[in-house]
Amino acid sequence: MEQKAGAQISTKVFIQSVLILLLLMICAGILTRVLPAGSYDRLIENGRTVIAEYHTFSRPDYPIWRWFTAPVEVLWGEDNLILITIIVFILLVSGAFAVLQKSGILNAGLNKIVQKFGSRKYVLLAVLSLFFMILGGFFGLLEELIPLVPLIIALSYSLGWDALVGLGMSVLACNIGFSAAITNPFTIGVAQKLAGLPLFSGALLRLPVFIVFYGILILFLLGYARRIDRNPKSSIIYEEGAVGRKPMTPFQVDAGTYNPKIGKAALWFAGFILLIIIILVSSPFLSESSSLSFLSDYALPIVGVLFFAGGLVAGFISGTPGRVIGGALKEGLLGMAPGIPMILMAASPKHIVTNGKVIDTILHSASNTLADTSPFAAVMIIFALALVVEFFVASAGAKAVLMMPILLPLADLVGVTRQLTVTAYCFGDGFTNLAYPTNAILLISLGLASVSYTKWMKFTAKLWLAIFPLVALFLWLGTLIGFGPF
Repeated sequence: MEQKAGAQISTKVFIQSVLILLLLMICAGILTRVLPAGSYDRLIENGRTVIAEYHTFSRPDYPIWRWFTAPVEVLWGEDNLILITIIVFILLVSGAFAVLQKSGILNAGLNKIVQKFGSRKYVLLAVLSLFFMILGGFFGLLEELIPLVPLIIALSYSLGWDALVGLGMSVLACNIGFSAAITNPFTIGVAQKLAGLPLFSGALLRLPVFIVFYGILILFLLGYARRIDRNPKSSIIYEEGAVGRKPMTPFQVDAGTYNPKIGKAALWFAGFILLIIIILVSSPFLSESSSLSFLSDYALPIVGVLFFAGGLVAGFISGTPGRVIGGALKEGLLGMAPGIPMILMAASPKHIVTNGKVIDTILHSASNTLADTSPFAAVMIIFALALVVEFFVASAGAKAVLMMPILLPLADLVGVTRQLTVTAYCFGDGFTNLAYPTNAILLISLGLASVSYTKWMKFTAKLWLAIFPLVALFLWLGTLIGFGPF
């Protein structure tokens, strides 16, 4: 049977993901029944959100059956535009990727890279991981890099590894950088603005943290990649492979699809990739007064359209017949279609607890525990609270607006500097991005790799076990030195 082009979400992965998400939706619904409903009064003063009095009220009429209709309701909820953008985005990426694969452009590019770096593939792994960490740590990129994920996965297979190594040196590396942020405008930038801190202050002290986490990531990835090189069967996904391919083999392309125009097509597509990277790197720092400020607001759809256009036109430049390109597009779109209900279900727990009016109740309960604690205990509670809220609210900026006005005055009272409060929030916000199944970025990435959530958690468990003690250590050191300026 001929292998289908593009990312194909397997039935096993789809069923497993849906069952996990359904359980989480039910758990979110139960919270609306066991926690009292309440909310803070939020006022806008001088353009800033100020928290006023917290008050409880009667539990809203939110019937159980609506827990299960939430995946449909989110399409006209407050996050509907973001969800629709993400769905269109992944379909465009998957379609373009299928064209690149079917036309032979992908395989030709991979062969070039393997020929050049095959004998230095561990160096390539370290360099690519650092590149993605920098994009996350300095520029706050994460979901915008999804188009590059299938390319890195393909490269991983071509180098003799599996899809998990590909995910590790792309989206996982980017997430570690996003978490150990230095100038991330979406976590550090927003939170420091709310805290009244100088923008990106404390960057020099955060740099060693970034370097340490990079070292941990590289040791983790190199150890796993070398284990596969010694024994391919040691791959966590060896038995199931990915998208019908035998593990540790590159993408296969019919020899008949290759022609001399491939080089021109690859060059064309490479130009689009370069343009995408330029847009991604520059867009977070464009001022609102800039004529190019729209790039910051619409980076995700712009990247999706550019990737799709670059891949589609490259397919025609390569000389691939239109019917073959059309067939590849169809296979790519249908292959990622199961990801749509997964994304809608991932957004449902937030929708449920928001309608049940218990998000502020969770924040209020946690804030009460800060009042009578030591500075280190307080900062660890802030970190833990960010971990909890991340489960329901994936957006870093939205979470900062939700949490910081509540936490900052309390942190002041117990002697925790605002800079350290921001750092604890950023750690809690970032490291769970690729751990919680309610995060659409994780689901999309796993779908592109055809890796189940349980296999992913088995792969990353040792990494998280190494990271979280280090987080506690860095936060403890921050309390000792009074990490500031204030």
